[in-house]
Amino acid sequence: MTFEPQESEGMRFVDKRRIDPETGEVRVPQPAAAPSRTAAEPSPVEAPGPEAAGPSEVEVALAERTADLQRLQAEYVNYKRRVDRDREGVRESASASVLTALLPVLDDIGRAREHGELTGGFKAVAESLERTLSGLGLVRFGEVGDGFDPRVHEALMHTYSDDVPGPVCQAIVQVGYRLHDRVVRPARVAVAEPETQPVAAATSYDMQGSEVAGDGDGDPRGNEGEAGPQGDDGEGSQ
Repeated sequence: MTFEPQESEGMRFVDKRRIDPETGEVRVPQPAAAPSRTAAEPSPVEAPGPEAAGPSEVEVALAERTADLQRLQAEYVNYKRRVDRDREGVRESASASVLTALLPVLDDIGRAREHGELTGGFKAVAESLERTLSGLGLVRFGEVGDGFDPRVHEALMHTYSDDVPGPVCQAIVQVGYRLHDRVVRPARVAVAEPETQPVAAATSYDMQGSEVAGDGDGDPRGNEGEAGPQGDDGEGSQ
């Protein structure tokens, strides 16, 4: 046994023997109790977690740079699309100018084919030229019997016929050509449509005829309505 002096409690006996003298059993050492925290001792303050803290300056700067990069990328994509569209428009305009200059040659080839003069080497050259122009997107249109469309047809002559259900191309004076969705040259045609009398015009004519049957002021009685009172006055004066 040892004696441990205590300043405030005085002397206290602590039995550190491993064997209990009364029972003879081996004592199990008890863990030392943690000293109790006094009221004067301050409690440790827990550090705030990462979730409670606000975004740091590095995170704010990173978000700003990311937004700037996204805006620049969107502007570049729009610029690239606009440049590609303008480049395609310039290419189509240049192609249309060149093909327009070659249309008289195609007209001569068509007339030679109609008269049976497209033979031999001239025929091979003409067919090769037509294939090349078709590969560039040039399409020929305009056939007899097609419905008249003022957007792609130019009417040079006009006739009436009861054999057609509506305005149709009765004759093709000059074929037209289209480059993709652009009309390079409209087809020049002769238009035929059925001969019918407009109903509104006939009704107007009938109404005018009925007015002429009366007097000029539209009074169907004419001058007879005024003769009655004059006759009565004449009789009374006599």
